[in-house]
Amino acid sequence: MKVPIRLKPAVTAAAAAAAAAVVLTGVATPAFASTAVASKGAHSFSDSGASHAVFVQTDATSGNHVVAYHRAADGALTPAGTYPTGGLGGVLGGSVVDHTASQGSLTYDPWHSLLYAVNAGSNTVSVFAVSGDHLALRQVLSSGGTFPVSVAVHGDLVYVVNALNGGSLQGYRVFGDFLAPLPGSSRALGLDPTASPQFTNTPGQVAFTPDGSRLIVTTKANGNDIDVFTVGFAGLLSTPVVNPEPGTVPFAITFDTHGHLVIAEAGTNALATFTISGHGTLSQLDAVGTGDAATCWVAPAGRFLFASNAGSAAESGFTSAANGQLTLLGATATDAGTVDASAAADGQFLYVQTGGAGIVDEYAVGATGALSPIGSVTVPNAVGGEGIVGF
Repeated sequence: MKVPIRLKPAVTAAAAAAAAAVVLTGVATPAFASTAVASKGAHSFSDSGASHAVFVQTDATSGNHVVAYHRAADGALTPAGTYPTGGLGGVLGGSVVDHTASQGSLTYDPWHSLLYAVNAGSNTVSVFAVSGDHLALRQVLSSGGTFPVSVAVHGDLVYVVNALNGGSLQGYRVFGDFLAPLPGSSRALGLDPTASPQFTNTPGQVAFTPDGSRLIVTTKANGNDIDVFTVGFAGLLSTPVVNPEPGTVPFAITFDTHGHLVIAEAGTNALATFTISGHGTLSQLDAVGTGDAATCWVAPAGRFLFASNAGSAAESGFTSAANGQLTLLGATATDAGTVDASAAADGQFLYVQTGGAGIVDEYAVGATGALSPIGSVTVPNAVGGEGIVGF
C-alpha cells in the first residue's frame, strides 16, 4: 500500500525543495537539477484546483509558456494570463505542426492541483500550482533524459517519457507542490536512436491505466509497439510486455468509459480498442478508420472519443460500446494542423489545438456527439506547439 506523503501548509518553498531531495527511504536522490520557485502576486492559491479554464502550452524555442484562458458558461475562451515555464520548447526533426509529436506534454494532476509542463528544448519539467484559471510556478527540474514529451500522473506517482537517445522513462513522487525523482525508476526504452525522421520514430505518450496498476508507452514507428509496464512496490516498473502492432504507428493513448484502452494509430489512420490481460498482453477488440490523414491524437469527451487528424484539418468523433466496438460519427473541420485536444465541463465542450497557426478551436459537444463551432483563439508564439488541458 502506498502512503501519500504531503507537506504541511506552513512549509516554505525552500524547505519543500529540500524535502523533495529525499525519497521514501530517506536516501538522497542522484544529482538532478531542481529549482524551487516562490510564487509571487496577490492571487491566493488554495486547494480549489482548476476550474472554468483551458491551459495551452506554446512549446516556443525562445522560451516555453503556458497560456491560460477563462472558459465562459457558453464555452467561449478569453485570455487569463501567460506564464513562463522557466524552460525552452523543442522541435523534433521532420515535424511541422506537432513539434513534440506527442500527447500529454501538458498534464493536470487532480490529486494535488498541479500542472506539469515539459520543456523539450531544455530537458526539464515545470510544476505549476493551479487555482481556477491562475498558475504559480513552483519548480523546474530535470526530466532525467533528453527531450521530454509526455507526463503521466496517478496519485502521488508521476512518470515522464523522454523521446531522444533511444527513449527513457523517469519516475517521481509528489511532495506537496514539488516533485522528487524516484531512485531506481529510470528505464531505457531501447529504441533505435538513429531512426528518422524523429517525429515518427520517438515515443508518442506515457499513460497510467485508470487504476494506476500499469504504465503504457507507445513507440510510434520505432518498433510499432505498445509497451505495458506493471507498477510495482514503491512505484518501480517491471520489465515491459512489448505488444507489437506492425505498421500501425501507435501514437496517443486514452481510455473509454468502459475502461478499454484506446490507441490512435497514425499508420492506419484509425482508432483501436484493446483489453489488457493480467500479464500485460493486449487483445484488440476493434479498429475503425477515420477516413482522414495523420490520425495521431485522441481525447475523451463524456461518452464520446475525438481523434485529431493533422493531415486533414479535421476532428473525427466516435462512440465506444461496452464490448469495445467503435462507431465513427463523422468529421468536423478545424483550422490547419489539427493536433492535441481536450474536453471541459464534463465533456460539454471540446478544445482543439491546431499547430498550423497556433490556434485553439472551440466547440460545443452535442447530445449525439456533433461538434458545433463556438469560436477560436490564437495562442501567442504557439505555431507547432502541443499540450492542452481543459476544465
